[in-house]
Amino acid sequence: MKEWIEKAQEIGFTHAGILEPATLKVREMVRDTCASGRCNAYGHNWTCPPACGTLEECAEKMKKYEHGILLQTVGELKKMIDTKGYMETEKRHRESLLVFAKEIHKVYPDALCLGAGGCRVCEKCAYPEPCRFPDQAVSSMEAYGLFVTQVCRDNHMEYNYGPRTIAYTACVLF
Repeated sequence: MKEWIEKAQEIGFTHAGILEPATLKVREMVRDTCASGRCNAYGHNWTCPPACGTLEECAEKMKKYEHGILLQTVGELKKMIDTKGYMETEKRHRESLLVFAKEIHKVYPDALCLGAGGCRVCEKCAYPEPCRFPDQAVSSMEAYGLFVTQVCRDNHMEYNYGPRTIAYTACVLF
């Protein structure tokens, strides 16, 4: 596990730590937030609900893994509301996750990588046509019904790093 944490930090994540898969609990309220349409991806993206599976299917999929790692990218913001800072940090996080995913899939081909926010591999998802890049597509932790704050808390990782910071969190199960 130590080597994966070190690899994550080499790739560019700010924090990496052990995730106990048994702590993962899907929550209807998280999926309800997806269904509310705030991000306009629900029913329009292969990696988002309902296309990513029911909560029961997501829970079953996550249950089969014995190991996990939490990955975070923390960005410093110039002001309290800093859209550019949010976007830059999210981009760094997403790019780091894709690199990490390639590395872990070499050893664990069935590893499940869950990111922050929706899949952004394509500018516009092909949904309902077949996914153009299924090997790169990543569902979010929220799409799987995970309340990220609680996942961090249950696995001894901070979620909030103070004023003028933003943290993006991902997890990898293997």
